Amino acid sequence: MPFIAIASTVAMASSLAPSTWVALTPIPGTGQLPVFALAVNPTNDEAVVAGNGQGDLYRSLDGGVKWTKVHAGKSGILTISYSPFNPGFIVAGTRGAGALVSGDAGVHWSNAAGLDGRAVRAFGFARSIMFAGTDRGVYSSIDGASWMQSGLSTVSIDTVAIAAVNTPIRLLAGGDSGGSAGIPLYQSVDAGTTWTTLKPAVSGTIVTRLAAGPLPNKSQVRPILLGTNSGLFISADNGATFTALSGGLLLPSTDYTLANFTSTHFDRFYVASDGGGAGSGGLWATGDSGKHFSSLQPPLSSVTALAMSSDELPLLYVATFRASDHTSMLWAYHDTGGTPQPPSGFVVPTPATAARTDTSGGSPFDLAKMVLSSQAPYIALGIGAVVVIVLAAVSQFRSRRS
Repeated sequence: MPFIAIASTVAMASSLAPSTWVALTPIPGTGQLPVFALAVNPTNDEAVVAGNGQGDLYRSLDGGVKWTKVHAGKSGILTISYSPFNPGFIVAGTRGAGALVSGDAGVHWSNAAGLDGRAVRAFGFARSIMFAGTDRGVYSSIDGASWMQSGLSTVSIDTVAIAAVNTPIRLLAGGDSGGSAGIPLYQSVDAGTTWTTLKPAVSGTIVTRLAAGPLPNKSQVRPILLGTNSGLFISADNGATFTALSGGLLLPSTDYTLANFTSTHFDRFYVASDGGGAGSGGLWATGDSGKHFSSLQPPLSSVTALAMSSDELPLLYVATFRASDHTSMLWAYHDTGGTPQPPSGFVVPTPATAARTDTSGGSPFDLAKMVLSSQAPYIALGIGAVVVIVLAAVSQFRSRRS
């Protein structure tokens, strides 16, 4: 692994260089699993909570320089969310042990009732009620401590978004099973009491991400981002129709699992993808509702988690994963609109270097000599084995979400 300078300042977030990537201290206990869960306090951009694949929760008060374990679990953490209406309230979803809740900004955690045995993959907040997307539909809660079923019980839900936070509460949910013909996308206009199926003309078979932005000026309709396993789309009419933001000369046609709007601008948002292990992942920003995107050039293209501060020029916390050696890393980036700068001491792998399997320091010409030698058949078998291992790692990585 290339040398990387780890952030070591006491108040890292407030001293980040503009538009420059900084490597953060890895989350303890991560091992060889991706990090899917990051969240930043909406009123304090240095208060961060993260979860690892072992089920542990960690808290940092200095922007990821130091981490303190605040919960020891046994089921991987899939998602973490701060309430936008109560910054001291946090919920975390697990792979199969329900949800965890904290009422004191992440210092103490307890198990939420009603979600036992569920894989909890997403949360959404209205002013008077909150929702969870699970492997058995949508659940709702008034206080976060006790949850009840709110429909779509036969659908595996991956993501939820709140399109109207006041009564009548409107929410959307998307999943990966249980739907009829078309993509599994659903809407409720009565806080989850009843649901209808939306059938937008979009590509894909799985809804991987939903995000609702701030209200535009003089409008009662929030923009809705829809990520699928093959593209990204946006709606300005409550999900009735969507416009493609990927494909052709736009963004890559890949799976978009992460999307966040800035807190005060309906036309500014960030989207990310792990690329499905195919190298097409990344992190992109737009300031004009997706008419133009710029790449923020993360140090590694496979982005598995994204958290954003509420600042006008947001601070981004990003987790990446390299399937070839199961390396999970954390980064911070203060987006001030400048040209993205790589972290100190880090060399971004190129396709040529990424394809090399020789780690002994030999040159590509040495590899060519071996291929042309009498050992070529054995080398081919070795390369084939490496390819199988890498593909298996990617497959395992992709399955971690479910």
